Amino acid sequence: MEKKTSLYDRHVGYGGKMVSFAGYLLPVQYSDITLEHMAVREKAGLFDVSHMGEIIISGSDALENINKIFTNDFTNMTDGKVRYSPICNENGGIVDDMIIYCFSKDRYMVVPNAINLQKAVDFMTAHLFGDVKLEDVSDSFAQIALQGPKSSSILEKLTNMENIPAKYYTFIDKAEVAGVTCLISQTGYTGELGYELYCSSADASQLWDAFMEAGKIDGLIPCGLGARDTLRLEAALPLYGHEMNDEISPLETGLDFAVKMSKPDFIGKSALVSRGVPQITRVGLKVTGRGIIRGHCPIYIGEKQIGETTSGTHLPYLNGAYAMALVNVSEVAIGTVVEAEVRGRRVVAEVTQLPFYKSNN
Repeated sequence: MEKKTSLYDRHVGYGGKMVSFAGYLLPVQYSDITLEHMAVREKAGLFDVSHMGEIIISGSDALENINKIFTNDFTNMTDGKVRYSPICNENGGIVDDMIIYCFSKDRYMVVPNAINLQKAVDFMTAHLFGDVKLEDVSDSFAQIALQGPKSSSILEKLTNMENIPAKYYTFIDKAEVAGVTCLISQTGYTGELGYELYCSSADASQLWDAFMEAGKIDGLIPCGLGARDTLRLEAALPLYGHEMNDEISPLETGLDFAVKMSKPDFIGKSALVSRGVPQITRVGLKVTGRGIIRGHCPIYIGEKQIGETTSGTHLPYLNGAYAMALVNVSEVAIGTVVEAEVRGRRVVAEVTQLPFYKSNN
């Protein structure tokens, strides 16, 4: 049976079309996915992302555990900073990709994908060592994402300026927003300026209502999973189960910036070394023919298959059809013309630079 977030009644009240996702009932859209997408690009949108997990890792050996489990390097990470990192399995595939919050050298919060929460908890627990404690606190938290160029001005109406993180991938803990105690981070999954707020599940409705009221004049609207997916694809942000899985390595899907091979060790490092230079890579495709490319479409040059799409759809802001794909490294020069096989017919596309969209905000 699917769970409901603490904002379920709000979604229904705003006319959300509820669907099952990662074990939760969540709104896929309220009015129109394109309208919601454009609101985030041009004004602001509000998302319930309470289905995401929250895990606390604490203890005097917390940093050593974080550095051993994750591929990124956290040695010089300071309090109030946020960092992205995959976790690799022993074969070099990706267990999950997470956001890590540093409260101190002995206390971190890691945020896994909802669909991988128990998998991530089990994997990390099996690899803990020394003085360290792992707590899954997901059920006690709600997470609300305020995204879009107007997000700062909306947030300023509800809290003091010192509570608003000034830089990307930083956070303020125990900030008061509309009377609700929150962690506020300047993060998001839309490719746009925005903030993610973590609060007690019991306070989520109060916070949601405050945002919707404060954002009226700025054009704030509630947004669902559909717009979240088109926004992340437009910004070329990878999604677990599409651009990542237990077989694909982070070096093969463009996440090498978060893999620090210079670290003494991390789980999967030796496997990544053994795999050698990646033979596949993630690329962007712009559809130049007729049609829309979805995920899992074979990609061809002539009669030679060079890879497969991972995600694809029509992107509202760019007003065109785009896709990401994992293809042979030797076949990916920008401008290369390829064909995707979509339900038995070929759709012409061109290899293009990632990301498709980059915000000026």
